[in-house]
Amino acid sequence: MAGNSFGGLFRLTTWGESHGPAIGCVVDGCPPRIPLSASDIQHWLDRRRPGQSRFTTQRNEPDTVEILSGVFEGETTGTPIGLAIQNVDQRSKDYGDIKDQFRPGHADYTYWVKYGIRDYRGGGRASARETAMRVAAGAIARKVLEALIGPAVTIRGALVQLGPHAIDRSRWDWAAVEENPFNCPDRQAVQAWATYLDGVRKQGSSAGALIEVVASGIPAGLGEPIYDKLDGDIARALMTINAVKGVEIGDGFAAASIPGDIAHDEMRMAGDQVRFLSNHAGGILGGISSGQDIVARFVVKATSSLPNPRRSVNQRGEEVDIRTTGRHDPCVGIRAVPVGEAMLAIVLADHLLRQRAQCGLS
Repeated sequence: MAGNSFGGLFRLTTWGESHGPAIGCVVDGCPPRIPLSASDIQHWLDRRRPGQSRFTTQRNEPDTVEILSGVFEGETTGTPIGLAIQNVDQRSKDYGDIKDQFRPGHADYTYWVKYGIRDYRGGGRASARETAMRVAAGAIARKVLEALIGPAVTIRGALVQLGPHAIDRSRWDWAAVEENPFNCPDRQAVQAWATYLDGVRKQGSSAGALIEVVASGIPAGLGEPIYDKLDGDIARALMTINAVKGVEIGDGFAAASIPGDIAHDEMRMAGDQVRFLSNHAGGILGGISSGQDIVARFVVKATSSLPNPRRSVNQRGEEVDIRTTGRHDPCVGIRAVPVGEAMLAIVLADHLLRQRAQCGLS
């Protein structure tokens, strides 16, 4: 199947299915002599791991990563890095009754039309289970950014809206993200979100979410001015995440209502450095990083797997009512936060290596 790889010089290829024996990836293009261990990767995988609260799927996967190649004596060798994670808590029987039916909102129908065959167990290749390998590759991308730019680089994400309930941005605190199961930067919003999502789940429904990811310490000059714009590649990267239906950079869609005398980031000098007076552009101008924080947001639709009957059809063209049993996230946006961080890191590492190859690094 085509389309399993992402990136140019820093390239990720993933493999595996939700209910197969394992999932894995190959990361190619990582420079040599970068310190890397399984624990460097495991830290980020643990943030995405399922079953850590009542607000995520209760599938109990430890997501223990194994480095198969590309690392010797604690350093990358410059050769392809192979990673694998064993699947240990599959319950394929949960999908036996609906194997010939198409779940609304899922890729069941389109996969079947395209290939004439599909792995119905948990969505197979279309499952969000695949995103664990994106997070693993993102951990390596972070190490590349740190090695070539320095430890000042940070890539962080937060859930800024759950269903119709948005945070109060005046209360934003990055430290709060690590303190609650929602990855929420507004401590006062957490209890309201918990009450809301408990209610949604009891009704047999689900909720969507809006996630914001921010990269700080990225130098100016990354990206290309035409077809390989940095913001274009970030948008594509985030759109490849399961259930994502929209992406914006900086002010995004709100820019339509902001007048020009406000929307464009004015500049002054701070010593011998350019200083921007605002960041409406989200750290990218003309497809090239400006040196400001790179800010992107993406919206994740409500979870498609629902226990209440839904109208659909089956492979024989018969109309059916379908119920999806099993273990599912009432809001997939919660665990999408580290995935968004990882995809942003992968794009930035790729463009950093491209910049180094074409122009060098100052």
